[in-house]
Amino acid sequence: MEVKREFCEAMEELLGAREAEQLVSAIVGSEPVTSVRLNGGKPLDGGLAFELGARVPWCDLGYYLDSRASFTFDPLFHAGAYYVQDASSMFISHVLRELVDRPVRYLDLCAAPGGKTTASIDALPCGSLVVANEVVPSRARVLADNVMKWGSPNTVVTQSQPREIGKLRSYFDVVAADVPCSGEGMMRKDSEAASQWSRGLVAECASRQREILAAIWPSLKAGGLLIYSTCTYNTAENEDIVAWLQSEYGAEAVAVPTAAEWGLIGALKGTAPCYRFMPHKTRGEGLTMAVLRKPGASEPTVNVKHKPTKASIPSAVKTWLRGNYEYVCRNDTLVALPSENAGDMSMLMSSLRCLTAGIELCTMKGMKPVPSHALALSRALCPSSFATVAVDYESAIAYLRGSAITLAPTPRGYMMLSYGGKPLGFVNNLGTRANNMYPKALRILSQRSV
Repeated sequence: MEVKREFCEAMEELLGAREAEQLVSAIVGSEPVTSVRLNGGKPLDGGLAFELGARVPWCDLGYYLDSRASFTFDPLFHAGAYYVQDASSMFISHVLRELVDRPVRYLDLCAAPGGKTTASIDALPCGSLVVANEVVPSRARVLADNVMKWGSPNTVVTQSQPREIGKLRSYFDVVAADVPCSGEGMMRKDSEAASQWSRGLVAECASRQREILAAIWPSLKAGGLLIYSTCTYNTAENEDIVAWLQSEYGAEAVAVPTAAEWGLIGALKGTAPCYRFMPHKTRGEGLTMAVLRKPGASEPTVNVKHKPTKASIPSAVKTWLRGNYEYVCRNDTLVALPSENAGDMSMLMSSLRCLTAGIELCTMKGMKPVPSHALALSRALCPSSFATVAVDYESAIAYLRGSAITLAPTPRGYMMLSYGGKPLGFVNNLGTRANNMYPKALRILSQRSV
């Protein structure tokens, strides 16, 4: 893989000749680092198909791997037991644990594919409402699937423009904006990022970043936090944007405690703290992050009094979940909204283009509820609600491919399959065979033998 001479010159201007050479050598001459983050709400009952290496220093649930595993063919990956995420991006976990100490309304603005969203779910205090947004339809669907696998009921996935979300004036306590950028930090793992880079692209991205932040800024409460990040190194998309937020909106820079041994590089321009991950210094890809506080006295978070239109729901369905919920009907699907955030979720569903909210429970087939896949993967599922059959590896992969499943004599009706102690999804056991209910959009398509 090669990088443009123009990029090398830009890095020399940024870092000096010696360090720029070290950075470029790391980009073109070393392999990307593989790391995973475990699901804090789905503790592992047994081992993984691969060995965990050293823990990621800034994330308690993050681990490096010595080599990349075949995650597609690991049933626990599909069960949401872990997420494959670059270690640098896990820094969001550290930031939230350091700066947020009470339940909040949290927006992940540019959230696909879901790495920072799922990390934030586990790092935020219990009871926090997490709204994950992605504008691009195909990426939004991937985001919704990954959030579903993570299984937290206090989540909403939206596909709205920043200006639409910005109309929710002073609503969010924390906004994370991992904005579209020139991708300098992705060059080692993405040759396209290297080939498309130009100084013109940097300027174009910086302009777009200001537009996005201007649109979303009204939705942040006074005293609220903006966590701004890019996967790039230059100051035009980082320190200059931070300085613009300070000048334009009076934003106040917030420092985050870090350890010297992590190898982070601080601000390269101005005085506001920035946290820069570079592959010649840290085990991970490129990332720059800064935290800013909106000026003004902090406002308490009060739940929105927006009563959802309650749905009639079979009493048996209410026993499927642990906790307290409001039940609504969306597109012929019964949905459970956690009572603590039901008003907010209902308001968001009516205000934004909402893909998912709460827990999709079931669809009704006549008078009979047909359980949804999201229910099987929910952390709130009551384990005794359905008969469960533990399957071996071959049967698990066959199920994930959408193949027919043959079970030993078991009760008829809807049953849950599990692997390694984690639910995979539902089947409808008809006695002689079990209809596979695994969603077509999620099935393993590769014909590689296992």
